[in-house]
Amino acid sequence: MRIGITSPIVTRVPGVAGEWEASAGIAELADIASAADELGFEYLTCSEHVAVPTEVAAIRGGTYWDPLATFGFMAARTRRIRLLTQVLVLGYHHPLEIAKRYGTLDAISGGRLTLGAGVGSLREEFELLGADFNRRGEVADDALRALRAAMSQSEPRYEGTHYRFSGMLIEPHAVQSDVPIWIGGRTKRSLRRAVELGDGWVPFGLSRSRLREMLDSVTLPKKFEVILSAGTVDPSADPDQARIEVASTTAAGATVVGVTITASSADHYIEQLTALAEMHDLLGRGEISKTREKDSHDVA
Repeated sequence: MRIGITSPIVTRVPGVAGEWEASAGIAELADIASAADELGFEYLTCSEHVAVPTEVAAIRGGTYWDPLATFGFMAARTRRIRLLTQVLVLGYHHPLEIAKRYGTLDAISGGRLTLGAGVGSLREEFELLGADFNRRGEVADDALRALRAAMSQSEPRYEGTHYRFSGMLIEPHAVQSDVPIWIGGRTKRSLRRAVELGDGWVPFGLSRSRLREMLDSVTLPKKFEVILSAGTVDPSADPDQARIEVASTTAAGATVVGVTITASSADHYIEQLTALAEMHDLLGRGEISKTREKDSHDVA
């Protein structure tokens, strides 16, 4: 069982984030990250929004920590757990900007970056940044191809429809030979984009029956990851329901299950992580953890 956690504190969505998160900061986040790392969880997340319109923030929330700065700190406090951008909006960045900044993160974390990427949906933010909202899909497709050519290369070359580069040095760059790229979204097009250009799909806001239907409509590549959310779980107060949610998510087609943890404080959050890890025997994945630790030391 591979379970990742939607990081608390760094993103506060109304109705989802706990009240305690408003007054929590980097110290609490670091303790949670360290605990998740030791307990065998698959990944931590951090989303990206540069600026959210006030009327939109009432629904989506207005707190979004910068993933690069956040993960740079968390990389120093963890050893094995992966660092997942969920998601980086491709249209906001030149591919070489991502290759350099997040390639550096991959290098300093010992090869633990998973690049979650998406097309984006907030028109006001695109306009603020001078990005093309109407053509964001085609730009994102070309950016993904460019990233494949650039993430792990010191002298990348690419000739595409929107991006072209050669004769440029990128040092440092990612230490993984192929940084996993997981595509976010909730449409059939996002799933096709993930199958064609990514290594995994991270959908949101879809029922399990709809997810199963969509996944059954395509042929997934070998080793393709399907990352589905089990929603909010309370493993201490309702362990049976937590088991059901994780099992149902796996049955819907998940190769990796994402969870949001109910908690009343940072200490309680860590207690919940411990209960969930014991419930699904994450600590029993000794060989996986040892392999990751060895790989981390080898590339560091």
